Amino acid sequence: MAHPKRKISKTRRDKRRTHYKATAPQIAKDPTTGEAHLYHRAHWHEGKLYYRGQVLIDNVEEVEA
Repeated sequence: MAHPKRKISKTRRDKRRTHYKATAPQIAKDPTTGEAHLYHRAHWHEGKLYYRGQVLIDNVEEVEA
């Protein structure tokens, strides 16, 4: 079994861990609906799937009389 020859100090350990940071996700605002969503992701708004301001899927069914 491999064992460390010397104890790693708290300072040295913490220097290595400085790069492990939690980042908040970037939020974009849709130009058409004004809805907040994640970048490069489609999002649903009032039964429609939007991506880059355009409707991809429309789940709202219209009944003709």
